Amino acid sequence: MDRFKNKYRIASARAQWWDYGWNGAYFITICTQNREHFFGEIKNGKMILSHQGVIADILWHEIPNHSPFVDLGDFVVMPNHIHGILILNKPGGDGGEGYVGGDESVVQTLHATSVQSQSQSQSQFQPPVKNEKMAAISPKSNSVSTIIRSYKSAVTKHANRLGFENGWQPRFHDHIIRNDAEYQRISNYIINNPDNWKDDKFYSA
Repeated sequence: MDRFKNKYRIASARAQWWDYGWNGAYFITICTQNREHFFGEIKNGKMILSHQGVIADILWHEIPNHSPFVDLGDFVVMPNHIHGILILNKPGGDGGEGYVGGDESVVQTLHATSVQSQSQSQSQFQPPVKNEKMAAISPKSNSVSTIIRSYKSAVTKHANRLGFENGWQPRFHDHIIRNDAEYQRISNYIINNPDNWKDDKFYSA
């Protein structure tokens, strides 16, 4: 709760003008492919992690080691999805200002994937209009989308390497946390999710 401290209050939960690279607290839900129970099972209100579930758990907690501007709130691995809170806290990254600063020449590696820029020799043959269109639709560096994409890719890579069945839904759910009360409510929901599994909208036997 202290990590939020009413710092990221905004007026709308899903405003079109919101840039998901801006500082804020985000409630993230990612489901497995076809909601398969890849991550384990609930027994007596407790989550028993499978090998895939252990990978998903460990790599989530690794996110701040690869994205130092990210703090983690509460997190839980469920049989067919994960819930977690990501807090973006970049210098100069408050809503409306974007992220200013840092060395743009540094290629930051996030878990198993790297975002690499085109070499000058390649880019000089790319029409400027095409580059602008691609930039407009591509996830921005250091945004929620790039962090989650990297996390999902890392889990998939390590599960495949070890021969474990796995898979993600192509998209993920996100919600901007608007105030202290909402942060506390979401935190409580995450913590109590295993105990309330049968009432969860993602529940399947």
